[in-house]
Amino acid sequence: MSLAKLLAEAAALPDGFATGIPEDWHQGRTAYGGFSATLALLAAMKVGGPDLPPLRSAQVSFVGPVFGEVEVRARLLRSGRNAIWIGADILRDGASVLAASFVFMAPVDSGLHLNDRAAPADVIPPGDAQPFAMRNSPEFLRRHFEVRFALPRSAVKRPELCWWVRTAAAEGMDPMVGLMLVADALPPGVLPLLPPATPVSSMTWLCNLLAPAPATSDGWWLLRSTGDYAEHGCSSQRMAIWNARGEPVMAGMQSVALFG
Repeated sequence: MSLAKLLAEAAALPDGFATGIPEDWHQGRTAYGGFSATLALLAAMKVGGPDLPPLRSAQVSFVGPVFGEVEVRARLLRSGRNAIWIGADILRDGASVLAASFVFMAPVDSGLHLNDRAAPADVIPPGDAQPFAMRNSPEFLRRHFEVRFALPRSAVKRPELCWWVRTAAAEGMDPMVGLMLVADALPPGVLPLLPPATPVSSMTWLCNLLAPAPATSDGWWLLRSTGDYAEHGCSSQRMAIWNARGEPVMAGMQSVALFG
């Protein structure tokens, strides 16, 4: 089920909506993290109203499995002079299974200009990149995304993944919603170093939006996840997204539980 169809069939609530989680958005026993975070964002945007400024930052805690019938509710935390904070939760049987906090802020004039987030120098353009074989991929990835390898194959295994990713049905989607939906599509960066079929689970996710109106060409986004620490069953990773022109649009960090 597409995101647009799910929203059209969702039951409206004063502070969000109620819906069922389709199995084709599952990743194991829970919904794909980018999909769950997007549901929370949509509830926050509903509470914020039509004049809500662009999303600039999101903090997401994956508290428990997101599946079955859920309620997605949001609440205004603070409306300041320049920024608006909105909290959102996904509730299952009355208990929170995802908790998120979003910051919305309009662009302001600034004399500081800094960009130390260049795209990888050896990236392969999406038109030349090799498609990703989806045979053993999670259900959500096969059904809703197209993936291509963005870097040349390396003989040395590194704690890093870099893919071109685009959604199958992005037409008419709010740019911020579309970016959030795709932003967590990569497995953990340390996956190449793990034994096959090692269970993993995202615990927290922080992402900062670097552009007030993210845009790309032909739907393609360049995603990169790099594991920089793993010990005692936990991994920390840096995440980044660029558009097809190599312009940075999102920076992030994630904590991942490793069960093996």
